[in-house]
Amino acid sequence: MATSRRVARVAELIKREVSTMLLHEIKDDRVGMGMTSVTAVEVSGDLQHAKIFVSIYGTEEARIETMEGLESAKGFVRRELGQRLSLRRTPEILFKEDRSFEEGTKVLSLINKLSYERAEKEETEPEQSESEQLETPAIELTQSEHSEHIDHTESTKQLTDHSTHSTHSANNSANNSKDLD
Repeated sequence: MATSRRVARVAELIKREVSTMLLHEIKDDRVGMGMTSVTAVEVSGDLQHAKIFVSIYGTEEARIETMEGLESAKGFVRRELGQRLSLRRTPEILFKEDRSFEEGTKVLSLINKLSYERAEKEETEPEQSESEQLETPAIELTQSEHSEHIDHTESTKQLTDHSTHSTHSANNSANNSKDLD
């Protein structure tokens, strides 16, 4: 089992070499359909398997074509890695599409949209005075919640009265027994 430091180094080397291959050496036209870059590489602890995450910028059709091209170039990539890296065994290669860039772009566009809507809303609403902004909102209880609250308050009061009465009774009993002595 390789150390985590070695696994990280091998992953970084694979990422660099595959990126170079994508730019200059893979001749499959399908790989050039979309702008492709290697975003990450995960290597297993025994250095036998490598997942290569690629980000593909383009249409859905271009993504599919590029992934098919990468799958067909898998043997070439593995052979080239075996020649360039000094490893006892070249890891099995698995290409995975990384869509995190797109998801990040969607999140940013949603944030921008919300910011724009908030700014628009603030422009159209009249300014509130500072005292109105600091007021706490009133809590409204439904009829059933209100009656439950009252019942709970009354039962708590009864328990308090009962325990107070019990305490007074115990104190009186203790005082009476002292008077008898």
